[in-house]
Amino acid sequence: MNVRFLTMLVIVTSLSLIAFRGKVVSTIQTGNLRTELLVNPIGIDASAPRFSWEVTGEQRGIVQQAYQILVASSAADLAAGKADLWNSGKVNSDRSIHVPYAGNPLQSRTEAYWKVKVWTNKGEGAYSSPAKFTVGLMNENDWQAKWTGLDKYFPWDTITKMSRLSARYFRKEFAAPKEVKKATAYISGLGIYELYINGNKIGDQVLAPGPTDYSKTVKYNTFDVTNHVKQGKNAIATTLGNGRFYTMRQQYKPHKWHNFGYPKMLLQLEVEYKDGSKQTVVSDDTWKVTADGPIRTNNEYDGEEYDATKEFPGWNKVGFNDSKWLKAELVEAPGGNVEAQMNENMKVMQILKPVSIKEPSKGVYILDLGQNIAGWIKMNVKGKRGQKVKLRFAESLKPDGQLYMDNLRDALVTDIYTLKGEGVETWAPRFVYHGFRYVEITGYPGKPKAEDFVGEVVYDDMKTIGSFETSDRTINQVYKNAYWGILDNYKGMPVDCPQRDERQPWLGDRFMGAYGESFIFDNSKMYAKWLDDIQESQTPEGSIPDVAPNFWFYYKDGVTWPGTYLKVAEMVYNQFGDVESVRKHYSPMKKWLNYMQDKYMKNYIVTKDSYGDWCVPPEAPHLIHAKDSSRITDPKLLSTATYYHMLQVMKKFANLLGKQEDIKEYDALMANIKSTFNKTYFDSEKKQYGNNTVTANILPLAFNMIPEGASDAVFKNIVDKIMVDNNGHISTGVIGTQWLMRWLTYNGRGDIAYKLASNRTYPSWGYMAGNGATTIWELWNGNTANPRMNSQNHVMLLGDLIVWYYENLGGIKAAEPAFKKVEMKPAMIDGLSYAKASYHSLHGMVKSDWKKNGKTFTWNITVPGNTTAEVYIPAASAEQVTENGKKATAVEGVKFLRMEGDRAVFEVGSGQYQFAGKQ
Repeated sequence: MNVRFLTMLVIVTSLSLIAFRGKVVSTIQTGNLRTELLVNPIGIDASAPRFSWEVTGEQRGIVQQAYQILVASSAADLAAGKADLWNSGKVNSDRSIHVPYAGNPLQSRTEAYWKVKVWTNKGEGAYSSPAKFTVGLMNENDWQAKWTGLDKYFPWDTITKMSRLSARYFRKEFAAPKEVKKATAYISGLGIYELYINGNKIGDQVLAPGPTDYSKTVKYNTFDVTNHVKQGKNAIATTLGNGRFYTMRQQYKPHKWHNFGYPKMLLQLEVEYKDGSKQTVVSDDTWKVTADGPIRTNNEYDGEEYDATKEFPGWNKVGFNDSKWLKAELVEAPGGNVEAQMNENMKVMQILKPVSIKEPSKGVYILDLGQNIAGWIKMNVKGKRGQKVKLRFAESLKPDGQLYMDNLRDALVTDIYTLKGEGVETWAPRFVYHGFRYVEITGYPGKPKAEDFVGEVVYDDMKTIGSFETSDRTINQVYKNAYWGILDNYKGMPVDCPQRDERQPWLGDRFMGAYGESFIFDNSKMYAKWLDDIQESQTPEGSIPDVAPNFWFYYKDGVTWPGTYLKVAEMVYNQFGDVESVRKHYSPMKKWLNYMQDKYMKNYIVTKDSYGDWCVPPEAPHLIHAKDSSRITDPKLLSTATYYHMLQVMKKFANLLGKQEDIKEYDALMANIKSTFNKTYFDSEKKQYGNNTVTANILPLAFNMIPEGASDAVFKNIVDKIMVDNNGHISTGVIGTQWLMRWLTYNGRGDIAYKLASNRTYPSWGYMAGNGATTIWELWNGNTANPRMNSQNHVMLLGDLIVWYYENLGGIKAAEPAFKKVEMKPAMIDGLSYAKASYHSLHGMVKSDWKKNGKTFTWNITVPGNTTAEVYIPAASAEQVTENGKKATAVEGVKFLRMEGDRAVFEVGSGQYQFAGKQ
């Protein structure tokens, strides 16, 4: 039978070792098959890239049965069906994500075009339209370029505790004697760079490349610059800023800071002509350089000073007179392996218009963006040559309307622009970012207006893949605040805050946070890169730092912060199906566990902890940390319970990788730890752990460490502690909050979780929102505590809140990795009348939109193609459930599985469904 499927959609969603998802740039209709093409991965550093695609359509229950991938070295060959690189043949499989390349070896600079065809239970599809990828410079001998720079400072620079170093400008002219067929630029500009060809900025990235421990790894970016290189004379130029390479604080706590030296670059421009000949332009000592340009200083903590009177028009174009510039120098390489950057660069992702501008004192103006952001201000200004406009940034205001600066420590957070006096001048900094809502403007010619400014929001160029809304206004506001706090702190790595003199990639902040974030953003590539950062920061003995890359030398050897290494690997596997990251990092993760066991485990108790249950709500409004011992959980209890959970995670990984001997080892150690842990910390009479804090009890509950028959009593202690001792408010810090919301719900008290989520009194997330927060605070009492540690843009206190939003309120949870199977089980909570959530998984879009009215429950869901879902519908029996007005038990493709408590559980395939149930 000839089966036509008119609406089947195959979406090519990803390629490369870690680049799971691309960006849609066009939609093409080809016969009965529609394919959405992606931004082409360029310069990938992978000999065996992986291919993914989505299959969906209007039919229900679509299941892929086979696929065929064709990869060719030219678009013409691919169109003709000539797969000279790889023809997978017809493979009988339902696998549609991370299919590894298995063709002819891919060489540096290879261009490859690919397409996929699928067979499903609904019929055979046509081939998709093609997508393209290119391979970067994978071998050291591919690089002819030399590390180039200028290892000196200038009279206007200062090399002190508060170092200030001007930007370096490099240029070179070259001739392209023939008609250009193709031109590709490879660049690593450290700390951060801008690249120009014939006056045109290349790419829309900012603050690139991504930060690393440059002594271990250096990232380069690749650009197709064919349209910028022309026959005849050309100019190529770069500007280098300091970034994380030239340390922002010199001679300042030298035991703490990692310093790499002066800015430098590695640049290679490869030109191929239409006659087949080639030319390579490289960074070396034939370039010219100056630091006497308009960017007089650039420092992530302190700001950027730009003097437009020092501009040199045409400096990045042909014909500029650079006779007074210095000769560039060959400099020492930074030491790290040069690798293609596989995670997204940062860019300006959103533009915000100010909501107001006020003048609290004469000549001092305060601009309000209405939202705490990370980025900068872009300004229009007109005035006389030499006039200076100063911009200072802060998250909040003092009662008198002036900036509140105390919580920024010694970060100066000041941009200064000196006018050139030539009409309307538009300026934004290039090599810094600020965390702020408010901007103090002084020195502005005339009276500034709000329309003279916009806020440019900067974070990693990753796609927003989740949405969430409920009937509760507090939950919705907290979700919005979390969304902004998360994106503000994506800076090529997850940092703790964007505003003060810190901005470090603390591991502990993301132990559970990365999991929640993955429902909102496609953070898969950034977190896969961060796993590499963590591994590269591991000592030969096995110690994992608290900050990675280790820009700060913090090796305190706890469990709860370094354990994030394992939890992030678990997240990218569960959420995105990334087995390779687990495989890659398994050995160093095991090495860390062995190190901690050998050095700190005494009689199966882990004796080392660094931070305790960090930031529990303190007993007094001015305190940063609680001093009341009844609020503080035993650090050894925390570290031992968490170590036990790390073994659970490693057992899961060992099973995935087929390491049976390791599983036996983990089981034996877990049994001994559990027995000793309970003998040491469990009070069998009171049915409590330690001093009965919520954290002390919820960790063994979440990790299944409680003796048989005692779980209900332990959980009752948790409930009593929250509802009686703490009057229905949160009492956990960073560690306990990672498990709190879900385990309350799993144990039948979703109502308590809802109360904690919807509270607006102290301490709560709603209290932050009610007191003007537009992001998440570092402290529950961030508006009253000592300003030394009250960042107003942190994410660590979110714990498992975002996971709870999606999995337990929205009802979207991965039952199998990458949502190959979806569990849809929303909690029914009095006071919440609806919730709707969506999540674009690697297999496709999942949607859940439920409402309840009395005992009637209605639920619209969408299940992606090539997946199945178990849906838990509130109903007294399966007969009480309808689908699109018909009895669900009689609808084709809707399979009743069982009753589970007050839920009727059905299995469905892909498609859209409308369920209704009655209790």
